[in-house]
Amino acid sequence: MLQPLNQVGDAEGCTFDNGTVTTPPGFREAYRTFAEGGWTGLTADPDYGGQGLPLVLGIAIEEMSISANLSFNMYPGLTIGATEAIHAHGTAEQKQTWLPKMISGQWTGTMNLTEPHCGTDLGLLRTRAEPHDDGSYRINGTKIFISAGEHDLTENIIHLVLARIPGGPPGVKGISLFIVPKFLLNDDGTPGERNGVACGAIEEKMGIHGNATCVMNYDDATGYLLGAEHKGLRAMFTMMNAARLGVAMQGLSLAEVAGQNAADYARDRLQGRSLSGPKEPDKPADPIIVHPDVRRMLMEGRAFTEGARAFAYWSALQADLAAKHPDAAVRQSANDLLSLLTPVLKAYFTDRGYAAATQAQQVFGGHGYIREWGMEQFVRDARITQIYEGANGIQGLDLVGRKLPADGGRAIRAFFETVQAFCDENRDDKAMAEFTGPLDEGLGRLQQATMWLMQNAMTTPDNAGAGATDYLYLLALVSLGHVWAQMAKLAQKRLADGDGNAAFYENKLITARYFLQRVMPDSAAHLARVEAGAETLMALDAAAF
Repeated sequence: MLQPLNQVGDAEGCTFDNGTVTTPPGFREAYRTFAEGGWTGLTADPDYGGQGLPLVLGIAIEEMSISANLSFNMYPGLTIGATEAIHAHGTAEQKQTWLPKMISGQWTGTMNLTEPHCGTDLGLLRTRAEPHDDGSYRINGTKIFISAGEHDLTENIIHLVLARIPGGPPGVKGISLFIVPKFLLNDDGTPGERNGVACGAIEEKMGIHGNATCVMNYDDATGYLLGAEHKGLRAMFTMMNAARLGVAMQGLSLAEVAGQNAADYARDRLQGRSLSGPKEPDKPADPIIVHPDVRRMLMEGRAFTEGARAFAYWSALQADLAAKHPDAAVRQSANDLLSLLTPVLKAYFTDRGYAAATQAQQVFGGHGYIREWGMEQFVRDARITQIYEGANGIQGLDLVGRKLPADGGRAIRAFFETVQAFCDENRDDKAMAEFTGPLDEGLGRLQQATMWLMQNAMTTPDNAGAGATDYLYLLALVSLGHVWAQMAKLAQKRLADGDGNAAFYENKLITARYFLQRVMPDSAAHLARVEAGAETLMALDAAAF
């Protein structure tokens, strides 16, 4: 249903006509089928019509949906962040009013943060919210880059909009969040009068053509305060954390589908002979999968996607534990780890996802550059994932500036203890040495980098900024190394027990070796760059660029 529309959405795109946005052919019918199947409410609260399934299952389904059609997935995907914000911060009346139809897919939701002059620095935000006698607010301002801000898939669109209430504190402390529907509701809850919100234009962009990226104009639009006045950032981060995990899955999903296509092509494409002698002498050439450099590109993608998938599932499990475990200490520990690792998931998965899609395109050679093969679309679509929901450089700053020192470093200490405990438990297992040895070395480098930042970032703040991305990558490598080592241990046990598909577990061991022997050594370079500090980065005068 979704995959056949992927290239259609890319080629046709969305169209704009005097405020009306039409999605590509087939999208409306596919969305109706998708919603009627219950997929929009898979993990949502059953009290409002959701199925209440674990997030671990939800992201597994989401990966398949994104791999099939990223642009389509963004319509229901963005709604998840909006519903979670309303669920977490709304009144009982607000939740009953908005959530059931958003969860059922009858309505979709958006996030309206960015303004023409204001992206990451929300303290510069200008959109105003004037109190009205009936307890609502009148919203005035312009938002840009609003994914799914206008479309023809649903009867209503529920915008969550950041704005300032007059008289509030300056900067980010004076921001509030509002529910602003496209159509105001009648007394019976059905869409009625058109609200003062309209799409002014859609962007012509590099990728995700099947999703409308909108300029949204608010002209005395009626809005309803979500959460407390001037506390909009708290509610916004509920949306952003959900969105960042979703975007991480976009990076993984595009890497996966690109890698599948590249592997199929490499097995079929005949070019040259194997360096170790012909592998298919009855043919004019060998398939390119025999060449070590093609294997390098395929293995890098595979080691990333399989490790990232396990890490994503483990992270989603932390979210489930944080939300539902009966023990408060377990909830706190899971929340600490998830908070620490969310910027890592978003930035590393999308950086590596884009790199993996590009390498998969490279496997195709010149054919990868031609539209009909579909590979160049994966590359174009993957590029935005590094930018939106907080550009990846910001994720590094969030990690080293906010997440590391939070609660006296409680989360990072817990992470160290978790990985160290696994290495210690398996230290005497000779069969695990090839996995735990590199992991232990990577952990040591991560601890060394953490100590260096603690000692040098306070006195010279630019050191934190200079090392932020490399520190994030270092934490990501140890995180993926940890899950790869766990998978290797389980694979060894399954093979020893004769339990299950032997080839599957053998392949897991091979890929685990690849990651820990050929990817984990990158941790040494990241440590060296962290410890190099900011001096060479900041030395060149701005005018010299």
